Amino acid sequence: MTGRRRFRSTFLPTITRPVRATALRAGALVACASLAAGCGVVPGVTGGSGDNPITVMTWAPSDTAATNKPGMPAFAQAYARWINGKGGINGRKLKVLTCNDHNDSITAAKCARRAVDENVVAVVGSYSQYSDSFLPPLEGAGIPYIGGYGVTNAEFTSPLSYPVNGGQPTLLAGLGRELAGSCGPVALVRPDSIAGDELPGLLDSGLTTGGHPSSGDQLAQEDATEYAGQSDRVLRAITTDPAKRGCVVPALGDRTGTFMDSFRRAREDFPTVRTAMTLGSVDQTVINGSGGRSGPYEGAYITGWYPVATDKRWDGMKEVISKQAFDDNRIDPADAGVQTTWIAYTVFQQVIESLGGDEVTADAVTHALDEGLKVTTGGLTPTLHWTFQSRLAPVGFPRLVNADVTLQVVRQGRLVAAGKGFTDVTRTLANAQLD
Repeated sequence: MTGRRRFRSTFLPTITRPVRATALRAGALVACASLAAGCGVVPGVTGGSGDNPITVMTWAPSDTAATNKPGMPAFAQAYARWINGKGGINGRKLKVLTCNDHNDSITAAKCARRAVDENVVAVVGSYSQYSDSFLPPLEGAGIPYIGGYGVTNAEFTSPLSYPVNGGQPTLLAGLGRELAGSCGPVALVRPDSIAGDELPGLLDSGLTTGGHPSSGDQLAQEDATEYAGQSDRVLRAITTDPAKRGCVVPALGDRTGTFMDSFRRAREDFPTVRTAMTLGSVDQTVINGSGGRSGPYEGAYITGWYPVATDKRWDGMKEVISKQAFDDNRIDPADAGVQTTWIAYTVFQQVIESLGGDEVTADAVTHALDEGLKVTTGGLTPTLHWTFQSRLAPVGFPRLVNADVTLQVVRQGRLVAAGKGFTDVTRTLANAQLD
């Protein structure tokens, strides 16, 4: 077991909201070519003179060796077809640009620069690990980032970020709080990366709130093809006392399934342990593919941001998929990325509707959000309302306004709700030691 690294923050300094500068866009930013950066446009979405479409962008990684979220831009395009078929938003067509950041900081910056060059009014429902690359161009041009996946802490500090969920901070804090009362030693298996360095302190905030010692920190390669060595080391560390049932928390994104495959073989030689993880690392499709009730996920606790996929509150999203993307296998209604994109576009639609007949610009969208607009999401989240300093500003999350999580469990091979409603982990995060 390796020693714990110090928490490395990606916090951005507090800055004043920038004003869109035409000279900056024209002289300092270069667009990425659409094919080279994996960018696309919803076809056939145009507007006449004085009736130009509202242009936004959605990005996410695809076809990489690490975490992939192809369903997010695919769903964004489906949403545009659906809303345009209903007459658009306030009578304006919606034009969605998409970009593949390839899990690469340079390409993430190119996606952001293209968003600036294309004069988008917002980046909506997106995923990228490289906030240090994509946020500066957006901030320089005054473009809001609505509904990111919450994979980096900078999404909860940038004044131009409007997160719809609590990201990894809430999922891990909620998971730690749940495990504190039921686990012996807890081991976290996470990527040896900047984003991975943020995770131990978050999980420990929940554990220590429940009076549990901090977790053991096991580093792993994010794109490895097997994790036999990590599995063996983790099991040896958490099974030293047979009277205390240890818990393993893999947080490896798309590689969580690869870890669990190695872990299933390794655990046969050790006392029984429990597994727990965050939604996004595993869903029902993964559970089915790994053996269902006889697979390694049986009995696992899983924290998520939203209700389970079978909840009727998702019917609106499922209507979009059914009518506009029925045969698109990139779009899974149980995927947390797709769900986040739906909520982000729900927010965006209400923002545009609040503008009435006023001009739709990035500044107008940002102004509406900053001036107290309250957004409802049909019960999928609490009412969303962004203020400059949230209750979690003292621990470095000034933009985190939704700290609700749900607890789910795998029973008989099915992912089901483990409790009723949401749990607010604001107080847990407020006590976090993240320095």
